[in-house]
Amino acid sequence: MQTQTGNNDIRHLLAEMDSLFEGFFRWLGGQYDSASGGFYYARSSRSMTGIGPDIESTAQALNILERCGMLSEMPKAMKQRMIRFFQSKQEAPSGYFYDDNPLMREDEVMVARAIGYSVNALRKLGGQPLHALPYEAQQAPAYMSSREAYTRWLASVQLSNSWRGCDRLSTSSVYVEQVEPASRRAAYAKTAFDFFAEQQDPQSGLWGEGSYYVRISGTFKLHIFYDRFDVPLPREEQIYQSILNALRNEEAADMCYIRNPIHLLSYMKLDIPVEELREIIQNTVQNMKRLLRADGGFSRELAHSPTAPNVAQIKGGEYYPNMPKAVHIGRGEVEGDMNAGTQALLIRSVCYQLAGMEAPKLSTMNVYQE
Repeated sequence: MQTQTGNNDIRHLLAEMDSLFEGFFRWLGGQYDSASGGFYYARSSRSMTGIGPDIESTAQALNILERCGMLSEMPKAMKQRMIRFFQSKQEAPSGYFYDDNPLMREDEVMVARAIGYSVNALRKLGGQPLHALPYEAQQAPAYMSSREAYTRWLASVQLSNSWRGCDRLSTSSVYVEQVEPASRRAAYAKTAFDFFAEQQDPQSGLWGEGSYYVRISGTFKLHIFYDRFDVPLPREEQIYQSILNALRNEEAADMCYIRNPIHLLSYMKLDIPVEELREIIQNTVQNMKRLLRADGGFSRELAHSPTAPNVAQIKGGEYYPNMPKAVHIGRGEVEGDMNAGTQALLIRSVCYQLAGMEAPKLSTMNVYQE
């Protein structure tokens, strides 16, 4: 009876979560720019001089459409414009994908992430890059020149802020994944996994320093590396207890603090007791409500949408050495932004998955109206 009651409570909570998306797809459609084929980060982005749709926001919008089963409904002309958008961002002969803002090129995380975002987006759309990717073009970072150089680079990455440090470590997987032949790629991956094993805290299961949410976010970033090579996270039970600790005792002031624990739970595939799952989903719904905005979207942060997501990992009072310059793509208003929007949809999908329930289709009217 207790299990049945818990499952009914979870159904009600998931229905409450669904209600948060009533205006979401109208907001999403409003971010599309038919001239470029890309999506803006936020409404305020349109009024910024010299700012157009960016790689991450466009790829995130595509992920939303895919997650909601809408790619097959995308008009052919729109699909072709999106293909051209990503192809136009690739630079020859380096093979990298860059936004127009020159500061983006100075952020190693953004640069590496743009490769994955662009290549995956083109694959989903039925397109392909116009040029060889960086490793094949012999334009990968210097630390990829040998396993010894890679080992030295891994050890040089500071984990004083787990989220940022682990993000740097994790994005190297973009280049490791391009290594040929497969035996050499496996050797690079082993180098990374051996290093990660040395750095993991055996008590918490987390990496680096910071609050629980910061360290969980760092662990989430590292899980991306593990996932690329189909390797399970070590010390899953300790990570789970750390997640419960954060949910119960810390404020989720960033949409990432809501998404990252949920995403980790889906990757670890633990047998979560019904009452704890109810608690997790209830906490998640309440935190998402606080980030829902009047325009129908979600903000990345409680106070407002960050102007520059690339530096939003480091909050007030926190520090990480040699942070890149802010790449501003929004005005920092109390508004929905694409970074939070794609996470909100993923959170919903994962919560239904954790509950073992099929997610009903959301109303997606207006999204393809230009």
